[in-house]
Amino acid sequence: MEDNASRRRESISLRSMANGLENAGAEFLENLEEGRTPGSDWSPAVDGRSEAGPEPSAGWRILQPALGVRRFCREHVRLWRWICIGLLCTAFAAFLLIACLLDFQRALALFVLTCVVLVFLAHSLLKRLLGPKLWRRVKPLGHSRLNLWLKRGLALAAFLGLVLWLVLDTSRRPEQLVSFAGICVFIGLLFACSKHHRAVSWRAVSWGLGLQFILGLFVIRTEPGFTAFQWLGDQIQIFLRYTEAGSSFVFGDTLVKDVFAFQVLPIIIFFSCIMSVLYYVGLMQWVILKIAWLMQVTMGTTATETLSVAGNIFVSQTEAPLLIRPYLADMTLSEIHVVMTGGYATIAGSLLGAYISFGIDAASLIAASVMAAPCALALSKLVYPEVEESKFRSEEGVKLTYGEAQNLLEAASSGAAISVRVIANIAANLIAFLAVLAFINAALSWLGDMVDVQGLSFQLICSYILRPVAFLMGVAWEDCPVVAELLGIKLFLNEFVAYQELSRYKQRRLAGAEEWVGAKKQWISVRAEILTTFALCGFANFSSIGIMLGGLTSMVPQRKSDFSQIVLRALCTGACVSLVNACVAGILYVPRGAEVNCTALLNTILSSSSFEVYQCCRDAFQSTSPEFSPEALDNCCRFYNHTTCA
Repeated sequence: MEDNASRRRESISLRSMANGLENAGAEFLENLEEGRTPGSDWSPAVDGRSEAGPEPSAGWRILQPALGVRRFCREHVRLWRWICIGLLCTAFAAFLLIACLLDFQRALALFVLTCVVLVFLAHSLLKRLLGPKLWRRVKPLGHSRLNLWLKRGLALAAFLGLVLWLVLDTSRRPEQLVSFAGICVFIGLLFACSKHHRAVSWRAVSWGLGLQFILGLFVIRTEPGFTAFQWLGDQIQIFLRYTEAGSSFVFGDTLVKDVFAFQVLPIIIFFSCIMSVLYYVGLMQWVILKIAWLMQVTMGTTATETLSVAGNIFVSQTEAPLLIRPYLADMTLSEIHVVMTGGYATIAGSLLGAYISFGIDAASLIAASVMAAPCALALSKLVYPEVEESKFRSEEGVKLTYGEAQNLLEAASSGAAISVRVIANIAANLIAFLAVLAFINAALSWLGDMVDVQGLSFQLICSYILRPVAFLMGVAWEDCPVVAELLGIKLFLNEFVAYQELSRYKQRRLAGAEEWVGAKKQWISVRAEILTTFALCGFANFSSIGIMLGGLTSMVPQRKSDFSQIVLRALCTGACVSLVNACVAGILYVPRGAEVNCTALLNTILSSSSFEVYQCCRDAFQSTSPEFSPEALDNCCRFYNHTTCA
């Protein structure tokens, strides 16, 4: 980061010289410091006396104290820097201590961020001091016969532990076993479609799926992981609300509250601006490198493909390849396949904010983005194994750029400007795809009426064709038509429209709407919502083929035929990554939340319905016990129609 800063400073100074811009004041002080005064021959002085005469120059005598201080500061610039850093850290520590003593819950976010920074700093310090010594001692073990048997023993123990855990856990929730069967089916289909069956690296496949499962286990099942990601999602939602300050000023409060384009799309501008700033300061590159290092060490993949997949957690399918742009021309077909699959299997960080604003569960979106990275590497190596000799087995020589911005303000401005293209593309696609969908539905309805098939639509066709896929994810059969419909919208249109539809189903559930209106289901269960959130988290749709080919071809035009050869295979692999992600979530998901006391809830005066009210009223209508009073039933009859209310 310091090298990057010096490079920026150098470029600024060279540009200034080229334009003929000079700092006259600084030049004057430097001349006086060397004992030269205006009007002299500008030759250096000796002991304060110029060569033009024996007397010291007047300017030199007057400014001697100031020049001495300046010279001292220049000679001890490192010391002054550490003094300033120490003072700032002391002031921050005092501020944090006071904030925690006054109200720890209020200061929790700042405390957590401080702890994370301290852990990273401690890791970097220990790595610098002890890393080489530890590596010299551990490296010989990697080639020993004992290490080989240790690996096999650990792999066998992990497999047996997984089987035992599945037997014990699924005995209480059989639907989890369906999700496990779904993983087996999807992986079996991908292996059947593999380009080189005998060349599959099972180390990469097993480690990738293992890392995905461990991440999911931490996020979904453990209390610290669930709480941490829930808290992180809440903080992101709070952070995104600051977008309203800018959008309300530009468009007005009325438009921001009522119009989708002015409510959601400005969030992408704000998020893109922040991501650009984080990229400028080097934080994004640091996180990407750490994630890539973990996957490369465990899975044995090459540096370039791993960096691209790790970058896809935060940036889009066209931006991640920019991280490895200088190396794309020399990458193998298997590595290019990984780059494409990683792009299709994840979503951009800027769009994450838009989906959260729809009301989609933030913790599930973040978890899905992180879990998709190792899974994308694993399934890509299963479908298109490496059979060529890669030039990037080591990370040496592979460097990440810091962008072209010269300062923080330019980085923020360029990030906001770049997002304009993104939101224009989203708005245009939404207009086009929704119009096309309406036309297709009208045409299908017209054709259906000719043969007395009422209500024929694109969504209805998808709900039948993709219903087995939804069931294999672990979704309850009564929710499968809706989930299959959303999967079809995501695959044939885009995930933005699908998430919009999912948010409508979620809003109806939270509002306590009737579950069925005629033959149409109005909402789906919480489990189905979570699994669908995971399954929709990716760019794998047919409209993304052109985006992927256009982005990569513009970087490496000479490899256009290679890109066209594998893009469809990568699209199918990326779609399966999202489905396997949903299956893992289905294995691990357990209902959370306190049990609702229906008797107490229904005996209070209710002003509006909710999901809890609907559940309690459904139990009350079906109950034959006297635990529900007539007043409770009257409360339910105010919101829902039932034969009991007649």
